[in-house]
Amino acid sequence: MPIATPEKYAEMLAKAKKEGYAFPAINCTSSETINAAIKGFADAGSDGIIQFSTGGAEFGSGLGIKDMVTGAVALAEFAHVVADKYDVTIALHTDHCPKDKLDGFVRPLIEISRERVANGQNPLFQSHMWDGSAVPIDENLEIAKELLAAAKAANIILEVEIGVVGGEEDGVENEINEKLYTSVEDFEKTVDALGTGENGHYLLAATFGNVHGVYKPGGVKLRPSVLKDGQNAAIAKLGLDAAAQPFDFVFHGGSGSLKSEIEEAVSYGVIKMNVDTDTQYAFTRPVAGHMLGNYDGVLKIDGEVGNKKVYDPRSYLKKAEASMTERVVEACTDLGSSNKTIGR
Repeated sequence: MPIATPEKYAEMLAKAKKEGYAFPAINCTSSETINAAIKGFADAGSDGIIQFSTGGAEFGSGLGIKDMVTGAVALAEFAHVVADKYDVTIALHTDHCPKDKLDGFVRPLIEISRERVANGQNPLFQSHMWDGSAVPIDENLEIAKELLAAAKAANIILEVEIGVVGGEEDGVENEINEKLYTSVEDFEKTVDALGTGENGHYLLAATFGNVHGVYKPGGVKLRPSVLKDGQNAAIAKLGLDAAAQPFDFVFHGGSGSLKSEIEEAVSYGVIKMNVDTDTQYAFTRPVAGHMLGNYDGVLKIDGEVGNKKVYDPRSYLKKAEASMTERVVEACTDLGSSNKTIGR
């Protein structure tokens, strides 16, 4: 199937919300990781989301270019071609974009999609993330309002972060403190500023102790009930039924989370969970094994010529791709998206 149209992406998200599961959103940086992610979704019978961070997009453009927009467009175009050969629906997204990179990343990408839509095409991406966690909440939401209007004009979805995800990703590091838990006041301000869909569809990355990086199970102190508090705050403000879930939540920094915590978060309206650290390790581990197990073949030691079959990049990248694919399947199982594609 081709990359999701705006209508199909909305259908994906609505189905997940209605049936109580979430999509893994797999960070990719190359053709190999894109192939691994798409095959993982296909093997699981799951629709899914592929996303590029600012650093991942820059890497994707190559060392001679190092341009975030060029890399994001190139990776997206590759995904469009490859996804067409699979029987699941894939959406494309860009991950954390702070204020100082909006003009060099998200705004140009939104404009590319707006121009495509104006010419009768589908947008290049289905959604983009604005990460305003480093600025005051009022400024965060003012920028979000502007970006939401632009995204709506391009027929795409905006992801907004309120609260702070701890740890480090792409060189951005945040302390682990009380800011990791989004406040009820911040949820209320979000409803006031952005509405709940009438001004454009947005996903909300609220924080409940989330930390980027890798931790042993139990090492991260999550409080998924923060998400329930946020839903209740919106329900009270809007006068909705007690069972309503007006927010579409995103779960960041989930590596090392207990399965019970993931399931609880999903029950409160999480429909997208970012997966990066775990798939990075899954990709790299077999490469390390290959190099250690074939050191005298991948290196020309003591005047020998090595072994072309084992230093051919395909020999170890195939192993890396297959391992990452398995981890994507595991993520689909954990989030309940397996065998629930909209195309079947």
